[in-house]
Amino acid sequence: MLEILTGTGLAASAGLNAYIPMLAMGLLARYTEVLQLPSGWQWLSNGWVIAILTVLLAIEVVADKVPVVDHFNDVVQTLVRPTAGGLVFGAGAGSETVTVTDPAGFFTSHQWVPIVAGVVIALGVHGLKAAARPVINTTTAGFGAPVASTAEDATSVIMSIVAILLPVLVLVFGVLLVGLAVWVFQRRAAKRSERRAARAAGYQV
Repeated sequence: MLEILTGTGLAASAGLNAYIPMLAMGLLARYTEVLQLPSGWQWLSNGWVIAILTVLLAIEVVADKVPVVDHFNDVVQTLVRPTAGGLVFGAGAGSETVTVTDPAGFFTSHQWVPIVAGVVIALGVHGLKAAARPVINTTTAGFGAPVASTAEDATSVIMSIVAILLPVLVLVFGVLLVGLAVWVFQRRAAKRSERRAARAAGYQV
């Protein structure tokens, strides 16, 4: 169960920012004893990989805070974030952490399952993020983009750490994401209703 929560939290984090959970895992595995990556995933703690992820994260952090640019960034990240989600779910579910001490038997007969699960989770969170951003930009005239992006980055950092150290708390983040999804769909439905009302009023004039 803890393995699933660890993988889920990391994949959801990747849906918000592809590079934060990968970088978190790489740094923790390289410089601490908190996380021990399985043999097939130790490349995440390679110095060159960490350096490349740091550069990519810097670009992502800037691009995601500029209105309009953030939309194009989300389009590009439609492939990147789910891929990262699959990687971190697979790596996280098979890692030994302070809470997961025997991950060897997890999905051993179907090792593609955690990767697919991570892709699906990250894609869902990415879709929610991409759907919420236009609503935020429209209602705040673009000024909400950097605030929302900063909150997403902070959430991704916290969720990555929580997924590794206290995976049970991933359930709390899950509830919050569901609440966000309900808000986004309600706002989008309200916007569609307003547009239909405006068109109807225009026809009557």
